[in-house]
Amino acid sequence: MYTFSNRLKIASIVLMAVGLVGIIGGFVMAPGTVEEAKAMVASHDDGHGGDHAEEAAHPMVADGHGAAEAHGEEHGASHDEHLLHQLQNKPWAAVYVAAFFFMMISLGVLAFYAIQRAAQAGWSPLLFRVMEGITAYLVPGGIVVFVILLLSVLHMNHLFVWMDADVVAHDALLQGKSGYLNPTFFLIRAALFLGGWIAYREYSRKLSLQQDESDDNSNFKLNFRISAAFLVFYLISESIMSWDWIMSVDPHWFSTLFGWYIFASMFVSGITVIAMVTIYLKSKGLLKEVNDSHIHDLAKFMFGISIFWTYLWFSQFMLIWYSNIPEEVTYYVTRIEDYKLPFFGMVAMNFLFPVLLLMNSDYKRVNWFVVMAGVVILAGHYMDIFNAIMPATVGDQWYIGIPEISSILFFAGFFIFWIFRALSTAPLQPKRNPFIEESRHFHY
Repeated sequence: MYTFSNRLKIASIVLMAVGLVGIIGGFVMAPGTVEEAKAMVASHDDGHGGDHAEEAAHPMVADGHGAAEAHGEEHGASHDEHLLHQLQNKPWAAVYVAAFFFMMISLGVLAFYAIQRAAQAGWSPLLFRVMEGITAYLVPGGIVVFVILLLSVLHMNHLFVWMDADVVAHDALLQGKSGYLNPTFFLIRAALFLGGWIAYREYSRKLSLQQDESDDNSNFKLNFRISAAFLVFYLISESIMSWDWIMSVDPHWFSTLFGWYIFASMFVSGITVIAMVTIYLKSKGLLKEVNDSHIHDLAKFMFGISIFWTYLWFSQFMLIWYSNIPEEVTYYVTRIEDYKLPFFGMVAMNFLFPVLLLMNSDYKRVNWFVVMAGVVILAGHYMDIFNAIMPATVGDQWYIGIPEISSILFFAGFFIFWIFRALSTAPLQPKRNPFIEESRHFHY
């Protein structure tokens, strides 16, 4: 039985406390007026702040015509309002990126867990309790994301421009999408998806624990059936979720690959965390029957899904860039022009580093090496979500500051606290799984 150590508990609480203070500070420092926004941009010596300040102050050079001057004033007021919304979005976007990222990890683990159950895999039952512990975060993590979405619907922020009736009134494309992109239907879908994911997680966990005390395999067989059914629901709901919660922050852009792309990101992140938590527990003398072959297989998945993510990233990028359709290519133009470091850095972290670190089979059995690769992969996929959300919400006013760092600290602490607390509520090793002996003697 695992006991949540005081040292880890205190560390997670400190992370949450420091992060919460920084998040509050980020909201407090956000500008409340156009003048404050312009002053904030002017104060940033980031190479383009002066241009923004100058553009905001001089929206149009007068050409001697009153109509042109009026148009210039109108354009300048619109630009200033847009700038204010971008800077006000910054702490909201930082919180949303971190909240979604850690929720995404638990959802990726849930998909991997369901696949193992549905496939009746023989190698992984010794890791089921680790997976169940990580997926426990889906309940509070999913609720936090839902609350952010609800606050967006209530116009507490400007993360989703299609929720602004004034914007929709002047945008024919958004009017055409209003049957789908409307606040009520949006929240109904979010509640349905979260409810389905959490319901499967809780019921599957219940069956898993009951199987330990049962004298037959009825709970195991029922878990197999509901896991297979859940995967159908998951594939549909995850794709729609990625359109709703991420792609719709930039509602003029679309990609038919996007659902798979986000799936690959959450899947490899989830498997990476399974490996890292397993290695941590083994370092504490637990999970003694988990051997190097289990770690090797997890590292193979980390390597393989990183390649799969790269394939999807390149497929999406190459096809859109090559076709050069304005409605599509603007997505990458914005990121290449304004987000060079996080955009290309993310590709290196999610492809080059995993390939170089995990290609060798022997390195997949070295725990510290797998952990090092895992840290790079997680950082890279955080940047992946950062690149997906920030350009549409804060434009070129991005930088890694107090809100971003504080949000990562808070949700990392919350994630650690919740999953290790969940791990301490049941024995780490299943007793009566029909494949437990195969898992114990697994060698590759």
